[in-house]
Amino acid sequence: MCGFAGYLTVGRSGLVAEAVLRAMNDRIVHRGPDDAGYWWDEEQGIALGHRRLSILDLSPAGHQPMVSACARYVIAFNGEIYNHMALRAELEAAGAAPAWRGHSDTETLLAGCAHWGVKATLQRATGMFALALWDRETRELVLARDRIGEKPLYYGWQGDCLLFGSELKALKAHPACVGEINRDAITLLLRYNYIPAPHSIYAGISKLRPGCLLSLKTGERVLGEESYWDPREAVAGGLAGLDHRAHETAVDELERLLKDAVAQQMVADVPLGAFLSGGVDSSLVVALMQTQSARPVKTFTIGFNEKEYNEAEHAKAVARHLGTEHTELYVTPQQAMDVIPHLPELYDEPFSDASQIPTYLVSKLARQHVTVSLSGDAGDELFCGYTRYLLALRMWGKLSRLPGFARKALGGAIHGLSPRVWNRLLGPLTPVMPRAMRHGNIGDKLHKGARVLAADSPLTLYQMLISHWHDPAALVIGAHEPPVRMTDGSMIVGEAGFVEQMMALDLAGYLPDDILVKVDRAAMGVSLETRVPMLDHRVVEFAWRLPMNMKIRGHDSKWALRQVLYRHVPRELIERPKMGFGVPIGDWLRGPLRDWAEDLLDESRLRREGYLRPEEIRRRWTEHLSGRRNWQYPLWDVLMFQQWLAHEGVS
Repeated sequence: MCGFAGYLTVGRSGLVAEAVLRAMNDRIVHRGPDDAGYWWDEEQGIALGHRRLSILDLSPAGHQPMVSACARYVIAFNGEIYNHMALRAELEAAGAAPAWRGHSDTETLLAGCAHWGVKATLQRATGMFALALWDRETRELVLARDRIGEKPLYYGWQGDCLLFGSELKALKAHPACVGEINRDAITLLLRYNYIPAPHSIYAGISKLRPGCLLSLKTGERVLGEESYWDPREAVAGGLAGLDHRAHETAVDELERLLKDAVAQQMVADVPLGAFLSGGVDSSLVVALMQTQSARPVKTFTIGFNEKEYNEAEHAKAVARHLGTEHTELYVTPQQAMDVIPHLPELYDEPFSDASQIPTYLVSKLARQHVTVSLSGDAGDELFCGYTRYLLALRMWGKLSRLPGFARKALGGAIHGLSPRVWNRLLGPLTPVMPRAMRHGNIGDKLHKGARVLAADSPLTLYQMLISHWHDPAALVIGAHEPPVRMTDGSMIVGEAGFVEQMMALDLAGYLPDDILVKVDRAAMGVSLETRVPMLDHRVVEFAWRLPMNMKIRGHDSKWALRQVLYRHVPRELIERPKMGFGVPIGDWLRGPLRDWAEDLLDESRLRREGYLRPEEIRRRWTEHLSGRRNWQYPLWDVLMFQQWLAHEGVS
């Protein structure tokens, strides 16, 4: 795992400054503390810098930027190609292999590009990556990103320079980078708690979409983008070719694919382990690791003394059963809160998934023992694990029976009384209500439910359920909310049912732009490489070929995954209510974080900065402090933007 940065100056020559390239590279030293490399062509104005975290081929033969054996290509590469030895064998069989200088996957990738071309090579590759490839013959720059988006890649024109790199902080180190804040991107943050690709917090700087190639020839300014793997096509292809084999046979195939993916991702020349929460996904990854390891797998978990947030006891039970070398750390609230000041530097742009805090802490714990850690991410998106999928389906089933005017009238009636009044009216009836309605703050629940009554389609309903602020453009001064894959129709799959469509949207949006960003920045912030076996594209494509009754059966979500897991871990160690990986942000905002938040949400400060309208923010802050409403998620979005703004020096 590594990081890279670079730039291409268009229209003028002789403008490569070694000091600038080194400054860009130095900003991402955490992504690669083991080595630094630089390559530039003064005449063509191209510069590539690389930071190396040595994982495969620790020798100088793995040094980057790397020039191909034919001397035509130069690459700066971040990631891992898990099947690179198979690709080497294929090149050798075709008589296209050079005299190998080492055994790094970067060298294999270069040889593949020289023989098959960039697109065909990436389509053959199994892995996670971002890369910048310079063709010295055609004077063309190619940027590329892996299929699902495990590795980041930013790019954008700033004057006559095309800047690119693994993190925004590297681009910011170039003197041409203006760093103008993109107000439209703030609206996306407030809705989703992250900024979806291709947008970024800076005007003129974009994220390359997963599965895409971007190319630019010297002297041109128009970037050519094409897809070599499309999530919509993967979903549509899976649904068109559903696997209706016997369930036992399909589970066997799933286990084979997962076991192979895990085996490939266990290859490393440095110590390796895994995150373990004790849930279905991480337990399955660890179980498959342990079946293929001659020694106990190193596993890591963090615990909290607050019972509702603590998974450590479950993880310990699974670790004991599998015989792993288990390390756990119980984190105090103060230790968790001490992470908060570092979040703007860690994430580069505002990012407000609060599970970023425990993710950083477990990464920091693991890095004390290993350099690579496998994780169980993506099981929910691929095998229908989120409760919101079935919640949305049930809600739409009920809402669709009511005419639109009736839903609107009912929603208006509920909003006609405040949550406090509803609590007073319905509180005495709580003991005789159905269990699902027995809430301490039923008025708050009613108001949240009334909002979705306005939904006019299943996808509108889903958008409402995942939105933190429902009209963010009204909150951000001078902004309009831009379309993203959630809203632009590009991920609509005609063959998909409602639940499958929600999963498809998350595959293209929430997974790469939230989950994978959270893990990559937290782990690379402590120089830890993370790998996600379930994102092997063969597993992803197979998951979409499984019928829904292989994902949801009775009260069990992720049914097929569970069947594989129960071959290795007793059911009783796993079956329990789903627990999120989070921290009690709502309580902290009323307690130890109150003064910090009050300073960031100060009305005069908000007005002076000129980005957010303070009225609605202050109203929600007051309601949250009183305990009448729980606004932890929308408030955390604002707070993460405010803290990032302060880190940028705007106050």
